[in-house]
Amino acid sequence: MLPRIVPTSVLLAILTFSAAAQKSAQQPPAEAQPQAPVMIAADLAGKVPAPKPDDVRSLDAIMHAAYDVISGPAGARDWTRFRSLFLPTARFTEVGTTPEGSVFVITWSVDDFVRDAGIVFSRESFYENAIVNQPDTFGNMTQVLSSYESRHNPGEKPFQRGVNSFQLLNDGKRWWIVSIFWGSERPDNPLPAKLAGKP
Repeated sequence: MLPRIVPTSVLLAILTFSAAAQKSAQQPPAEAQPQAPVMIAADLAGKVPAPKPDDVRSLDAIMHAAYDVISGPAGARDWTRFRSLFLPTARFTEVGTTPEGSVFVITWSVDDFVRDAGIVFSRESFYENAIVNQPDTFGNMTQVLSSYESRHNPGEKPFQRGVNSFQLLNDGKRWWIVSIFWGSERPDNPLPAKLAGKP
């Protein structure tokens, strides 16, 4: 495609408007600036149930707790323990493809996830465990690519595998899960060897 020829006067007007818009975007009026809450460890701790100390003392501990708390026979889960692992603003996001091949995403808040997962777990046994955890850390932030296997009963062949991407925070006192983003394995998207537990 050939570029369009734009008159100089029009081009100058566009550049002037663009520069003004950028300057305005970079320097919003004080009253328009977002006022996101700043929370320290004590603030966060006051917004969720008290955790089991062993659940949040290390990265390995909170990863184990995240899988353990959702696993079990059909029936209720310990949602108090579950909530204690997550920031109150945590997000859960699933990505997948429709039968027609379109990409979809579903996202939940903590309350949304407890509601929807609670319905499923009330009628179906569900056990999930990590295959391989691959952490990367920068300061107080850690991301873990955690491949998983899901079963209806311990010892059975997994009915599903995939990858959970955990974002975690270490506030100096404990570990928190900030978000989990996951996708399931498909024939056209198999687990790579390094996440499938293969040498």
